[in-house]
Amino acid sequence: MKRVYNFSAGPSMLPESVLKTAAEEMLDYQGSGQSVMEMSHRSKVYDSIIKGAESLLREVMNIPDNYKVLFLQGGASSQFAMIPLNLMNGSGKADYVLTGQWATKAYKEAARYGEANAVASSKDKTFSYIPKLDPATFTKDADYFHICMNNTIYGTKYHTLPETGNVPLVADISSCILSEPIDVSKFGVLYAGAQKNMAPAGLTVVIIREDLIGKARDITPTMFNYQTHADNDSMFNTPPCYTIYICKLVLEWIKNEVGGLEKMKERNEAKAKLLYDFLDQSKLFKGTVVPEDRSLMNIPFITGDEEMDAKFVKAATENGFVNLKGHRSVGGMRASIYNAMPIEGVEKLVAFMKKFEEENA
Repeated sequence: MKRVYNFSAGPSMLPESVLKTAAEEMLDYQGSGQSVMEMSHRSKVYDSIIKGAESLLREVMNIPDNYKVLFLQGGASSQFAMIPLNLMNGSGKADYVLTGQWATKAYKEAARYGEANAVASSKDKTFSYIPKLDPATFTKDADYFHICMNNTIYGTKYHTLPETGNVPLVADISSCILSEPIDVSKFGVLYAGAQKNMAPAGLTVVIIREDLIGKARDITPTMFNYQTHADNDSMFNTPPCYTIYICKLVLEWIKNEVGGLEKMKERNEAKAKLLYDFLDQSKLFKGTVVPEDRSLMNIPFITGDEEMDAKFVKAATENGFVNLKGHRSVGGMRASIYNAMPIEGVEKLVAFMKKFEEENA
């Protein structure tokens, strides 16, 4: 069996030990005589899975007791509407920082429900940096302040959080969740699609401070009301059962095999350093993000020649390095080196890039 090195931005590769466990338990989950795919979500067996997943997530991320963990569906994109419907109900105002496509989509969706203010943007330089923020420009009575913590397409990341005072900070952490420790208490809401660092596509995780629940406007659909899911322990309707099961296995892998998020951060920093160090000295390839705002998870790079970019992507694919083509909106290349990417994958990619450079520079 040949396994390629998958640098996809999502859905991304999963830990091999997780896939093996899932395969072993596919037909018979721990003596139940059935697959998790087919068991009732109301059964005692499945109850232990979903509760176990939440318990592990709370432990691994050190989530305070006054936060609810919700296992939802609809992708992170559904949160672009759920957040204003549930939170933009005091002053009817919210601040957004535009650092890429997803932050911009969130901003545009919020503008349908209230006064969304773009306090800063890095669009002027193709979102290649995180803009410096001036608190004097923040809306003092905003209902919340929204950021996209790690920008998957453009490869930027917040290394310093905005100082928002009493205004709840809301963050899309889809492409950096579980990659390193995060102080949950600094946020009102954290949300993430699971298909990058947690599980296959289909699960959306929301971590929300309890005092922000129960404020949804009257027009909010039942399924878009955080109260609905908080009151029913994420079981108001059938949850994405199998994806939650895989998420539980991934969390067990992080806790027991990796050793927690501090160790995960060390692994991810080592992987990123390998690729960034090569890009910084390469004569053919160059990174596109200012060094101080670089992501650990998503590393975009270019040659400066579209034909050469295409030649590289083709050659890389033929050599087992797949999904390196950049997002259609920016072109170039992008290596997404999420948690499950082993350091050997990055080492071999860099070796291949050196060889390609020697042959084409």
